[in-house]
Amino acid sequence: MLRRPRPALTLLPALALALSLTACGDDGAASGGGEGSGSDAVESTAVGTPFSESGAAAGTASCSYESDGQEPAREVDPPPSTAQFSGEVPGVVVTNRGDLRLTLDADNAPCTVSSFTSLADQGYFDDTPCHRLTGGGSLSVLQCGDPLGEGFGGPGYQFDDELTGSETYPAGTLAMANAGPGTNGSQFFMVYADSQLPPAYTVFGTLDDDAVATLEEIADAGSTPEGDGAPNTDVEILGVSTE
Repeated sequence: MLRRPRPALTLLPALALALSLTACGDDGAASGGGEGSGSDAVESTAVGTPFSESGAAAGTASCSYESDGQEPAREVDPPPSTAQFSGEVPGVVVTNRGDLRLTLDADNAPCTVSSFTSLADQGYFDDTPCHRLTGGGSLSVLQCGDPLGEGFGGPGYQFDDELTGSETYPAGTLAMANAGPGTNGSQFFMVYADSQLPPAYTVFGTLDDDAVATLEEIADAGSTPEGDGAPNTDVEILGVSTE
C-alpha cells in the first residue's frame, strides 16, 4: 500500500537551499523531499545477538508509542513503555556493502533506542533498501528504515522527539528522519559528511570511521536524481543487531 506523504519538514542548509528530510505517510507518491527507491533483492542472513540480550542495563525513562493511523509496512509489536537500555549500546547494521558499526546513545535518546532495537529484534529492517541519498555539501546523508523502499513505510506507530535544541550533525551521526515534531517511526539517516541541519532530528547514536568510509564510497557513486534520490549503488540492509 502506497502511503501519502505527510507535511514535509523543510530544512534550510547553507545558501538557503531548501531541502527536506522526512518520513512519509499514507496513499500517494513520494514528494521530492521524501525517501525514495527500491533495490535488488539480497538474501537474508542471521546476524549476531539480539539487542535485548546485550547492551547496558535497562533505563527508567517512560516512553509513549502511539498509533500513527497508518498501515504498518511490516507487522511489528510496539516497544515497551519503559526504556530498555541506558548508556552506550554497541551494534552493527549489516549491509550488502559491508558492516556499519554503530554505538547507540540510550542516555540521551532512550525511547528512540528502545524503538530502534525493538524493530531490529523483530526483523523489521531485514532485507530492506536504503532508499535515499543526498549529495554532499550542506546535506550529506543516506536514509534507510522503510521496508517498502520508497519512503512511505513506517511501523504503524510514532513517538516524540528527544532533543536538546543544540543538536549538530557531523559525519558519523545516526539520527531519526521525521515528518514534523513528534512523528518519529522507523526511518533514520546516517551522515557521511558534516551537514547543516536545524536541531529538529533526534540524534541517537554514532557510526565508526570505517562505516563513514563505506558511506562515502556509496555517496561517490551518486544518486538518481543526482543530488537527492535513490543511491546509484544499491544498499540493502541484511540485518541489524548487537555485536
